[in-house]
Amino acid sequence: MSARGGTAGRIAAERQGRRAEWLAGLWLSLRGFQILARRFKAAGGEIDLVARRGRLLVFAEVKARPRLDDGVFAVTACNRRRVEAAGRAFVARHPRLAGFAMRYDIIAVAGWRLRHAPDAWREDDV
Repeated sequence: MSARGGTAGRIAAERQGRRAEWLAGLWLSLRGFQILARRFKAAGGEIDLVARRGRLLVFAEVKARPRLDDGVFAVTACNRRRVEAAGRAFVARHPRLAGFAMRYDIIAVAGWRLRHAPDAWREDDV
């Protein structure tokens, strides 16, 4: 594969990921969540979406794949640790959220279809 083909592939994957994150954010918003951050980056990790409803914080990992099941199973233990690290950093930067319940979700996107796996894991599961 040429360098140009690789770049085009990365650009297409980036677009697909951003579209999936937009769709996942819309899904959460329609369920009463307020999106607090998109693509939050911190040392050691990144969170695709941070959302809040009441006193619940959701840290969502969004995966775009051709099949929904592939998206759910694409979240590895390493991904989970990075999301958890970024979640701790997010709360540290926003201390008013420290007493909120926290949940880690996976949102898989395939085309216009979406599968939301709420409370997909807990920190002590990894």
